[in-house]
Amino acid sequence: MRNFIIKNLANSLLIIFGVLTVSFILTFLLPGDPAKMMLGQRADEESVQSVRKELGLDRPLYEQYTSFIVRAAKFDLGKSYITNRDVASTILEKFPATIILSVAAMVFAAFTGILAGVISSVKPYTFYDYISTVISLFGISIPQFVLALLMVYIFGAELKWFPISGYIDGGWQYLVLPAFALALRPMAITARITRTSMLEVLGKDYIKTARAKGLSEFSVVMKHALRNALNPTVTALSSSFAATLGGVFFIEYIFNWPGIGSLAMDSIMKLDFPMIQGSILFSAVIFVIINFLVDIAYAYLDPKVKLG
Repeated sequence: MRNFIIKNLANSLLIIFGVLTVSFILTFLLPGDPAKMMLGQRADEESVQSVRKELGLDRPLYEQYTSFIVRAAKFDLGKSYITNRDVASTILEKFPATIILSVAAMVFAAFTGILAGVISSVKPYTFYDYISTVISLFGISIPQFVLALLMVYIFGAELKWFPISGYIDGGWQYLVLPAFALALRPMAITARITRTSMLEVLGKDYIKTARAKGLSEFSVVMKHALRNALNPTVTALSSSFAATLGGVFFIEYIFNWPGIGSLAMDSIMKLDFPMIQGSILFSAVIFVIINFLVDIAYAYLDPKVKLG
């Protein structure tokens, strides 16, 4: 198990280094000049060059890249070009809102997806199974930002059931639309994979033996079949979390949710390089940590993983 953990830690560090490199490159591919964005398009060239020198943007790219990697290794994300505030502090202020939204979406996706998959496997080819299949295919097919815009229009603007913008502490109604928009795709994937895995497990000999011993159907399904069918589901949830981290940027922006996603999108519009890079790096680190914990859980559920 120790070798398994060390190997995963090494892979995680490589992923973070890759994210650092890609985020640095992408920021410099954005059209526009941060100095001109700060001073305005009518600023004279001398003032623009002065600001570029102050920000260190006049240095060769390899020097900027080396400085960026060294500062990141020291957990120094720099200061915002726009607000002059510490990037790490700003991100940490926004982090709780993103965590609330992401956790709510993933808990909802995991619970409803596994439940739907189990019921579909116990009652295959029934009306419920067909309805579950249609909803799952819809959830997998529709882009999250399209679903979010539809929900804003239908449930917010037209029916006025839920607020469509912002967030107030304790206001669960602000959470419903963005959390559902973020959760539908991972919920659909989880439901289909759970159903497939459960159907395979329910046909095993030890399940027939458990039923022959007189165990209740609930005990057979939940205690014997589900645990042995969870490995693919855990993998699916892990992969879905990556999609959730990517989708949360657009969902937060659409619903004006005060999290890291909205911060990153605003920073892109303003060419705030340190804030863009910090937001991407922070999201990547959170993903790597969650993925690492999922790998450990997967190894616990399936000892063949850690032995391999």
